Amino acid sequence: QVRLVESGGGVVQARDSLRLSCAASGRIFGTYAMGWFRQAPGKEREFVATISRIGGITYYTDSVKGRFTISRDNAKNTVYLQMNSLKPEDTAVYYCAAASTSSAFYTPTNYGDYDYWGQGTQVTVSS
Repeated sequence: QVRLVESGGGVVQARDSLRLSCAASGRIFGTYAMGWFRQAPGKEREFVATISRIGGITYYTDSVKGRFTISRDNAKNTVYLQMNSLKPEDTAVYYCAAASTSSAFYTPTNYGDYDYWGQGTQVTVSS
């Protein structure tokens, strides 16, 4: 079992920045690829970013490329999402997720690929 706890959400203005953190406990953090998803009111949960278990490979959805950066610190069992130049359309509940893997290259983008989920943290961007 892996327990994931997100933090760092809040209310900001457009063009501001936020850094989300996701702390993991349980099994060895470095055996999981990690991802961030988000869900806006009335919409389905969507993929935002993913990072391989060692951290060498990342992948982003097009709408956040160049603005968001995913990173991880395996010594601290934590994954981060640095969000810059925020837009009102980034408003959502942000979830981190963990996908068990033995591959150093695995960067899943589908909801069903992930084994564990956090409870989410709200990000609200006002115009």
